[in-house]
Amino acid sequence: MRDFEASVAAFFRAVSFEAGGRPDYEAIRGLFVPQGLLIRALETPPEITDVDGFIAPRLEQLRSGALTEFAESEISGETRVFGNVAQRWSHYDKRGVLDGNTFAARGWISTQFARTPRGWLITAMAWDDER
Repeated sequence: MRDFEASVAAFFRAVSFEAGGRPDYEAIRGLFVPQGLLIRALETPPEITDVDGFIAPRLEQLRSGALTEFAESEISGETRVFGNVAQRWSHYDKRGVLDGNTFAARGWISTQFARTPRGWLITAMAWDDER
């Protein structure tokens, strides 16, 4: 697979869900290398997790009823490829309901890919919201 835009879109679909629905967090695993990192850089120091560490707190928010809906999508993006590595910069939009409060934000996410025996997989994602 070499459609980097499709990989980012698949990630956003996996974390998104409407009220009464459920996200498909397990789909994230197929997009990443086993050692893949997710870096939430909204604060200093950034929150750095592996895929399991990313899924666990979000799944708990869902199970507890704290997170009742979430949607994230790419507004625009650009990919650069060199040999066996690629990077996609995506401008994103997200919104949801957490603890009964609606929230919305836009930001930028940098997604790094490497060509593997399974094809192009995500090695890391790092993001920050606009202020």
